[in-house]
Amino acid sequence: MVIPARRVQRRVTLTEIAEACGVAPSTVSRALSNPNRVSPGMYQKITSKAQELGYTSALLPARDDRLARGTIALVLPNLTNPFNLDVTRGAQAQIRAASYLHLMVSTEESLPMEEQWLREMARTVDGIVVSSPRVDDETLRSVAQIAPTVLINREAPGLSGVVIDTPGGLAQALQYLQSLGHTRIAYVRGPHGSWTDHVRFEAIAGAAAALDVELVTVGRYQPTLPNGAAAADAVVLTRATACIFFNDVLAIGALDRFRQLGVSVPGDLSVVGCDDIFGSSFSHPPLTTVTSPGESAGRAAVDMLIGRFSTRDRSDRIDHISAHLTVRASTGPLQG
Repeated sequence: MVIPARRVQRRVTLTEIAEACGVAPSTVSRALSNPNRVSPGMYQKITSKAQELGYTSALLPARDDRLARGTIALVLPNLTNPFNLDVTRGAQAQIRAASYLHLMVSTEESLPMEEQWLREMARTVDGIVVSSPRVDDETLRSVAQIAPTVLINREAPGLSGVVIDTPGGLAQALQYLQSLGHTRIAYVRGPHGSWTDHVRFEAIAGAAAALDVELVTVGRYQPTLPNGAAAADAVVLTRATACIFFNDVLAIGALDRFRQLGVSVPGDLSVVGCDDIFGSSFSHPPLTTVTSPGESAGRAAVDMLIGRFSTRDRSDRIDHISAHLTVRASTGPLQG
């Protein structure tokens, strides 16, 4: 692997550039991460001084002695969910194609760890892609002031990102269940602080209200197979005839538990997941789910980030990727 020149040199700090230019470090940060927020003259002054001092960043024009353009970090909530592996494959392919180094970090579903990693990496990498972040909008914006940042499956004012329309797919799933005769449907919620869970729940609740379906919410669960089993026990107590899970990991964990409890799927209970991860098509029974193109999202997010390296336009935008319902054997008509 080719190592960027800046990796073997002392890294010039923003403070040093600020002192040389006679401006505040925050002004340097704005100029290098969001040039639209400083005057053209100030941008030219700061970038010229930064290059003179040896500051190396993918935001600055390439130098002949650079061995590679820089490093992009991919931050994921965990590495146990196959959906995140799909995102990684897509992102890694685009990063490698652009001759960048790839740094991957799992925050293990820990909000403090995520915040710590983001703040530290913002000063050591050239750009960051964050998938399903848990930290608040203010923290994300402060990180983006230091290093260009693109989000996956999160909308935050002032930041760019790629969002997969799984909420629309789940609304479609609820409509499908209602068409099968189900009028009492449970939704097993995802982790606290998950923007993705919030928008998925809002879409399902809106569809339920429009169709006069009774929606029962169940818990808050980290997406693991054991938590899916725990959620299955709670679902049985709701007496719902159909259930939608926050994602496939929870749903697949629940399928095994339903079998242990003697609950027939889909005879007694129809089950729907989300993301269409590897394994959902050969679970027992095969899982009806919302197909979510994680690999495409990873590619699109990296393309968006690299595009920001080569242009002074730092205006935010959200690109949407469609999702759709994939019907398999875990759902069926309401049994009399």
